[in-house]
Amino acid sequence: MKKILVGNVYGITFLIAMLMASAESYAASYYGTGLCAYPQYQCLKVERGQSWATLFPDEQQRDIVQRINRSYNSLWLGKQIAVPRDLENKTMLDFAPFPLQINPEGEQQVIVDQDKLAWGAYDTNGRLIKWGPISSGRDKCPDSNNSCRTMTGIFHFFSKENEKCRSNVFPIGKGGAKMPYCMYFHKGFALHGSEDIPGFRASHGCVRLFTRDALWLNHEFVVTANPKINFLGTKIIVRPINSTTSGKE
Repeated sequence: MKKILVGNVYGITFLIAMLMASAESYAASYYGTGLCAYPQYQCLKVERGQSWATLFPDEQQRDIVQRINRSYNSLWLGKQIAVPRDLENKTMLDFAPFPLQINPEGEQQVIVDQDKLAWGAYDTNGRLIKWGPISSGRDKCPDSNNSCRTMTGIFHFFSKENEKCRSNVFPIGKGGAKMPYCMYFHKGFALHGSEDIPGFRASHGCVRLFTRDALWLNHEFVVTANPKINFLGTKIIVRPINSTTSGKE
């Protein structure tokens, strides 16, 4: 009997150790967690009952912290988020992971960087006017044997829909997944709003955005193809994955 109990204790201890190691590894995959090592950020551990709104009552500051952490998903007990030490009197452009100015190309463009988990919108003068978080395609999907990575390259938006946009494929076999303010750039690949932006690559191939960002891009920035004037649509550059690190500004 004692041997059985001892065996059970060792088994439970081993299981707990494995779960803790798995949790630590999973936590390290979050973009915000990777920023905690940098001196310009402090790492905040969420306590019971805390939310984005209670932690950051100021809407602008809350928006900035969510963008920095590449997530606006609900918080949970023990989750770590990176908070800039000089948050007051800052704007989202102060924390942009893109250059504020690039060589002007005479056309608007959207850049999607999968390493930085971010998109940036540049005007015709090469000026960054807005940026936000993304969640692009994961390496493998649990409901498919195929790679779910996002198509990379230089494309142009050819179609877009409103808040009622839905997937024709996912969930597999049924379709109907919400893709508000979708903007297609290559076959079935699109930028679209989502309530699930977890801080790492998690999609089936599309590029998820904060829904408020998708609305802005859809209504205020992205123009789709117009054959009558020989216009290909707003340019979008989707950069390939070059790094396995979680977070670098």
